[in-house]
Amino acid sequence: MNLNQVTLPVNDMELSTKFYRSLGFTQIVDTPHYARFECPEGGASFSLLLEKAKITNSAVIYFEHEALDSWVNDLKARGVNVDQEPTDQSYLWREAILHDPSGNKIKLYWAGENRLHPPWRVEKRN
Repeated sequence: MNLNQVTLPVNDMELSTKFYRSLGFTQIVDTPHYARFECPEGGASFSLLLEKAKITNSAVIYFEHEALDSWVNDLKARGVNVDQEPTDQSYLWREAILHDPSGNKIKLYWAGENRLHPPWRVEKRN
């Protein structure tokens, strides 16, 4: 089993697709109401769906990059607003926080081995 994708609601497709391309993602589907992006590594994808109603989304999407600090500095140099600079977290991840043009919360992070193998890992199955 594998996660296929996550779809984020957006209010402005043109502004949103430009934003995600500026983060370094490759747009692979482009319609007036739906866009899909491929991540530069690993084969993962995510999509955007145009919503006419006000968006109230409390989900958070995470994008991982080993050179987090350099990535964030590059994004800021290109005009991307970062709400929280890369910060070491108590759960052993380093994270930066930003929001897309529709207000969706994004965390850019690096966790290394701690992403799947934190010191407190458990393995529960049916």
